[in-house]
Amino acid sequence: QVQLVESGGDLAQPGGSLRLSCAASGIIFNNYKMGWYRQAPGKQRELVAQITGGGSTNYADSVKGRFTISRDNPSSTVYLQMTSLKPEDTAIYYCNAVRTLSGRVYWGQGTQVTVSS
Repeated sequence: QVQLVESGGDLAQPGGSLRLSCAASGIIFNNYKMGWYRQAPGKQRELVAQITGGGSTNYADSVKGRFTISRDNPSSTVYLQMTSLKPEDTAIYYCNAVRTLSGRVYWGQGTQVTVSS
């Protein structure tokens, strides 16, 4: 059974930092591109950042220079380091795993990030 379990969501002040974690189980982690998406109230889910098994990354323009995605293959964990947080970063953040060859997709249940003073 595939599980993606996110953690690290919290209330943060503008300009603050948070680190999200996503622990994967039930998959051969190296064979998956991992990503973080977010969905704010009343908005569509959007890509935040992705990282391939080899470590190549891409980011949404809105988070470039502020967020960093990384992965630890031995522990099957992907991270999202978020700095210089803005109120518009408030959303539920979802972990995503995409099988490189088949394109099969798995989602976590999400973790709430709220940026407010």
